[in-house]
Parts: sequence; C-alpha cells; structure tokens
Amino acid sequence: MTTERVTDTRGRALRDLRISVTDRCNFRCSYCMPKEVFGARHRFMSRRDLLSFEEITRLARLFVDAGVRKLRLTGGEPLLRRDLERLVEMLARIDGVEDISLTTNGSLLTVAKARALRDAGLERITVSLDSVDDTTFQSMNDVGFPVEPVLVAIDNADAAGLRPVKINMVVKRGLNDDGIVDMAARFRGTGHIVRFIEFMDVGASNGWRLDDVVPAREIIARIDAVYPLEPANPNYRGEVARRWRYRDGAGEVGVITSVTQAFCGTCTRARLSAEGKIYTCLFATEGTDFRRLLREGASDAQLATAIAGLWSRRADRYSELRHQATVALPKIEMSYIGG
Repeated sequence: MTTERVTDTRGRALRDLRISVTDRCNFRCSYCMPKEVFGARHRFMSRRDLLSFEEITRLARLFVDAGVRKLRLTGGEPLLRRDLERLVEMLARIDGVEDISLTTNGSLLTVAKARALRDAGLERITVSLDSVDDTTFQSMNDVGFPVEPVLVAIDNADAAGLRPVKINMVVKRGLNDDGIVDMAARFRGTGHIVRFIEFMDVGASNGWRLDDVVPAREIIARIDAVYPLEPANPNYRGEVARRWRYRDGAGEVGVITSVTQAFCGTCTRARLSAEGKIYTCLFATEGTDFRRLLREGASDAQLATAIAGLWSRRADRYSELRHQATVALPKIEMSYIGG
C-alpha cells in the first residue's frame, strides 16, 4: 500500500527514520549514559519489551510509504542487539528505501561483523569517537575502554566497503576540546569525515550547561588555523552537519550546530525507540506508543493513519526556542530515543 506523503505544521516532510534497537550500551559516556544514573542497579528493558525485528520492519515499511527514504539504526549500542544483520537484511528488502546506515561506538565492530552487515545491505556507518587520546577517551567512556580497538573498527568498516566512514566527536569544553585539531589531523586524507557535535542538552541526566558548549564557529576556527578550510555546499536539503572542506583537497569535516545555529526548520527526522514509541524531536518529552497498536492488532491502514496524524500535527522546534525553561524539561534520555 502507499499512503499520501505528509508534511508537518511547518511544511517539513517526513524523510528520515532513526531506529533504536536497544537501550543498552557497554559505555557510560557522561553526556549520554552517566554511570551515576545508569549504574549496576539500573533496569534495562526486557526482551519482550523490545520491538521484534518483524515489528520494526513492519513499521519501517509504513514510514517508507509515508515518505521516509533513509533508515538509521541506533541505540544504546546497536551491535549489542543479537543478529542485527538479519534486521538490516529485512529492512533492505523494503521498496523505496534509499539508504540504511548505523551509528555505533565501534567496540564490537569486528571484520566479520562489518562484512556481515555490508552483505546484508548496510550502506554506511558512523562511529562515535570523542578523542584519539587514549587517556581522554577512556575517561569519557567511563569504562576504561581503550581507543585503539575503535580505530581498528573504523578500518574494519572501511575494508568492508562501508564508506565513507563518519566519525562523530561530541565536544565538551574542558573535557576534550583540546583534542579538536588532533581529531581532524588523524583523519585528514583518509576519506573519512569527522563531524564535531556541540554538546547538547539531550535527556535530563548529563548535567548540561551552556558554558560547556564549544560553538561550531570556534571549532572551525581552531582547525582552520592549522589546516585551512572553506565552506562547502550541503549534499541535500535538511543535512544535519554544516560541511567544510580542506583547501588543500585533503577531505572535509562537518559541524553539528544544534545549540548555536538551530536547524529545526529543515528537520525531517522521526525516531522509533527500542520499546516502540515514536518521537518527533530529539528533545521530546513524550512519545506515541506504536508497540501497543502493533500488539493490539492494528491493521496497516490504522498504523498508517496514526503515522500521518502524528507527523501532520508536529510543530517541534526545540533548538530554536532553547532557553532556561526548556532546558529544565524532563526530556527523554538519548539511550532510549537514539542519536
């Protein structure tokens, strides 16, 4: 079936679906899953609470009918979900899907896993890497995981044909901002693309303060002082990262500016959480329960109507409105909603 493609109250189409496959992660990064909150006594979702691969695929197909063209698998750490390549294969069979990608911390991305994902239909991969300095990296992941295996994972993805590999670095002042230029230098000329992300107030447990944000313009200025940059045009409307290329042709970097230069006006993304709730903003305070609809026997037509209704009512523009009152809202944690 094909449903009418929908737009929201600001004329934004539905083009991207982020799919969280698990709320679990083997890292405890302070900006996402701080150990003080997600400690040994934290109760993660049970297997029955998670959407099955069949339920995810059914919803994804209906979102594609509504206009989605890109699917991204997230978590938590998505590679903790067993047999993830089977889900990739199921999603790749959906008519109309143009791109399937995955965001991972790289800790479990072996050569064999990278090849299995590529063979199943995965096209691109993004690796979260907040520092190339081992001491800083271990401090930030807060479980003592060394940086070298993540660097190897990036090579594994490249060797499997999951390229260009994108590397995401969340920048927090006083913690890892002294490694911005080192990160750029490490991947210059490799064909990989580093994206520097302003520290964001996602969720309610990461202790976000505006003073901790390193603005994108400062990030670019630091790199430009060593490796001259020039702005590059976006690859498509609604692209999250602002692109900059090295003047000597050694590749490009990007900056994600949710705090200082909001891009709400072109946001085309919906998010499906691991337990089956749909969120229409990364900074949402609540979601819509599609797992209940699925498990109560809703037809495809009923689910499609629910998707269209949810998106057509959407008016989210958190980053444009961000102020002290919105920062304090009880937002959903990133480990549930996906990045």
